[in-house]
Amino acid sequence: KSDSDTYTCDIGDAQSRAKLVVQEIPVLFQQELQNEEAKEGKQVKLTCELSKPGTPVKWMKGDTVLYASEKYEFKQHGTVAELIIRDVKSIDS
Repeated sequence: KSDSDTYTCDIGDAQSRAKLVVQEIPVLFQQELQNEEAKEGKQVKLTCELSKPGTPVKWMKGDTVLYASEKYEFKQHGTVAELIIRDVKSIDS
């Protein structure tokens, strides 16, 4: 999007101008999160796939933003975003 502007080809005695408008492609979910079940004390991984690689992802539990810790690990590879929850307890539901 930041490349949108007017561009000029200048040959000294003459110029030609054109306007470039770059339309941003909306990010969509290629694969939505799936419901999971896990036994207490185990680890669970939630995965979603986005349509645009490198899109920033914010993970939340209810209305609370999650941060990387011993409990939560975040991974992102291209279009795939993962949340790993360690040592799950019933309160994690």
